[in-house]
Amino acid sequence: MVRAGRGLYTVQTDTGRVVPCGLRGNLKKNLTYPESGNRRHKVEQAKKRRETNPLAIGDRVEIEVDESGMTGVIEEIMPRTSALTRRSGNERERQTLVANLDLAIITFALRDPQVDPWKLDRFLVLAEDAEVNILIVLNKTELATDAEFEDAAKEYRRIGYDVVGTSARTGAGIPELRDRLKGKIAAFCGPSGVGKSSLLNALQPGLRLKTAEVGDVTHLGRHTTVSAELIPLTFGGWLADTPGLRQVEFWDLPEEDVAYCFPEMEPLMGECRFADCRHRTEPGCAILEAKQGGDIDERRYLSYLQMTAPVKPGEKPAPKYTPEANR
Repeated sequence: MVRAGRGLYTVQTDTGRVVPCGLRGNLKKNLTYPESGNRRHKVEQAKKRRETNPLAIGDRVEIEVDESGMTGVIEEIMPRTSALTRRSGNERERQTLVANLDLAIITFALRDPQVDPWKLDRFLVLAEDAEVNILIVLNKTELATDAEFEDAAKEYRRIGYDVVGTSARTGAGIPELRDRLKGKIAAFCGPSGVGKSSLLNALQPGLRLKTAEVGDVTHLGRHTTVSAELIPLTFGGWLADTPGLRQVEFWDLPEEDVAYCFPEMEPLMGECRFADCRHRTEPGCAILEAKQGGDIDERRYLSYLQMTAPVKPGEKPAPKYTPEANR
């Protein structure tokens, strides 16, 4: 499925035909999809999960075309191999951004708006929990110096992430980004105003996706992509342009699993003295020892604390999340 919105779905068939479809009534119920089971520590809950929409772009479906041959009905939704999900705004439903994703391109701007590493960490955890490959893109390099780019990238390169600098305005990094996208189902993920639609326009000239400037007063991004769409790339593969997210809340990610979504912490899980270690003040904590030894960055550790449950009595709380915290 390549487009979804307001109960209407657009499906591209194996032959390349594009068919607008409705959804069979029995598929409009709350559904639980099989998720990737590669991470052995993760335990699936038996209860059903509420969905903002039973379908997402990237879903593979079976359809029945009507007699006119112009429209169809979705009869069946195939199991997903992966799903990039978050908690919806009302905090009671799961919102699936993209299904069957190969590559999540976590996209932030170096300037206008300034890159926020605390929020970037949350997007990384979202993608790590989905168990998809990750590429970090720092856009608008024309607004920053090479030294500023390297300073923003080094923290993430140190823990194993690939980081690419791009500029939709000058074309910097666009050829490398094309090479990374070939043959994959990928999605731009990030806050509003970082230039995701502009990058897509640069990757595939002629799309003419709508773009907008960042607000002069708030310096926050303005939403230009209001619905998700999976766009076929002329050089091979698919790329989703998803609406910018100002808030990233996790859906069904237990506190004890958050550390598995930090690459620098994951190898240390199970090495603590106590099996129920919360990595805060416990003696013999492998993560605390790694932080003290410089193997885990202090800011990344504080970011981890912000994503886990409230502290117990007597524990020191993590600093509050504010946009100014990264300055």
